[in-house]
Amino acid sequence: MKFLIDECLSPALVQLAIERSHDASSHVAWLGKSGWKDWELIDFVVAYDWTFVTRNARDFRGERGLHGKQAVHAGLVCLNAVGALDLALQSEMFELALDELAGEVDLINQALEISFLGNGRFEISRYDLPAP
Repeated sequence: MKFLIDECLSPALVQLAIERSHDASSHVAWLGKSGWKDWELIDFVVAYDWTFVTRNARDFRGERGLHGKQAVHAGLVCLNAVGALDLALQSEMFELALDELAGEVDLINQALEISFLGNGRFEISRYDLPAP
């Protein structure tokens, strides 16, 4: 998998992906896509087979979300938290996602959500997107 980290998340997450052998991973800003609206970015994400990592789950998941409208996509990883999502929490959540995906070849037409529930607790969910 090659992960594309959304601009709402730290570029430091790319290094975590690379350390786990996802060498082609990158950040939206590094590809000159900063400031692109989500509906503009989805075509790029799908065309280049990126597994997209975002905190902005609402715009990408579900039947009406941008990933949910795609016939085929390389996957969506959502890091969910109420309130601030500092680098330490982003890193911890993305590490959990990478652990969940360890040994997987792809996340085609699936979403993986890591939700911070508070007090050091997380919820992990994985589902088909779009739903069959």
